[in-house]
Amino acid sequence: MKKLLKGMLLLLAATMAAPSVAQTYPDRPIKWIVPWPVGGGADVVARLFSEKVSEKLGQPVVIFNQGGAGGNIGARAAADAKPDGYTIVFAYSGTHSINPHIYKKMPFKADDFTPVIFLTSVPQMLVVNAQVPVHNVKELIALAKESPGKLSFGSSGNGAINHLAGELFTNMAGVKLMHVPYKGGGPAAMALIGGEVDMIFGEPSTLLANIKAGKLRAIATTSKERSVSMPDIPTISESGVPGYDVTSWNGVLAPAGTPPEAIARLNKAFNEVLADPDMRKRLLAIGYEPVGGKPEDFAKQIQSELDKWGPVVKQTGLQID
Repeated sequence: MKKLLKGMLLLLAATMAAPSVAQTYPDRPIKWIVPWPVGGGADVVARLFSEKVSEKLGQPVVIFNQGGAGGNIGARAAADAKPDGYTIVFAYSGTHSINPHIYKKMPFKADDFTPVIFLTSVPQMLVVNAQVPVHNVKELIALAKESPGKLSFGSSGNGAINHLAGELFTNMAGVKLMHVPYKGGGPAAMALIGGEVDMIFGEPSTLLANIKAGKLRAIATTSKERSVSMPDIPTISESGVPGYDVTSWNGVLAPAGTPPEAIARLNKAFNEVLADPDMRKRLLAIGYEPVGGKPEDFAKQIQSELDKWGPVVKQTGLQID
């Protein structure tokens, strides 16, 4: 009995001495996987957040770019990571709400992840090379109908949201465009600047600087309503294709099984950064509309978009092996 009592006392003392996850987390750098190449919209936004979130957590948040397969490769790497709070992944509408409808074999499931936070909503932009002789959607449609299949649009890869945005546009506008996939938003934007493609349905962060420089021309946004960050640019819907609506979003996920204390700490840090007026201003300047909120809010967003894109993908007939 004495030995048993002594053992119980030792166990209790060890338990009391051992700090909880909430007390110690994080005590080393956090790896943030971005499933896209350097220079794309996801990379730009993640780097905006990483420095500020690092300050809130007291540990570096280190970006690891791991692109390929419409974001699937990087997302799979995150799903396979140890669920200890030291690996998170940049979640994107294309990867988590569109790819499941497009890829015959997905390398991950929704329940491989735990939501952390809904970061921003991102209206896309319809942008043409400055040499393309159109200044609005109606002129673009007219030019496309004059030469079916001659005009091309670039995307960040087969099945990415900007690819699907282009396919939806061709269907709704009754035109034929040639799709040219690239390995990310950055390479697609460079191809547009170089004249390899005529247009892109892209994220503002990769395009605005060159629009201001006169190398590219923005003719519309893809959201249902005008963008908060770009109110002077008309929507595709109001410019000749009624009902057109494509808005991407992004957020943060962690591997399933990550301790709730770690999720709560991460969520708090990201929300604090999103609440900073300077950060909100910087995000809006590149076309990203801040959201934030609880992990469960993000879970609802992912499911809602998953339900939305199923019929759209079926309509386009898009499928990737």
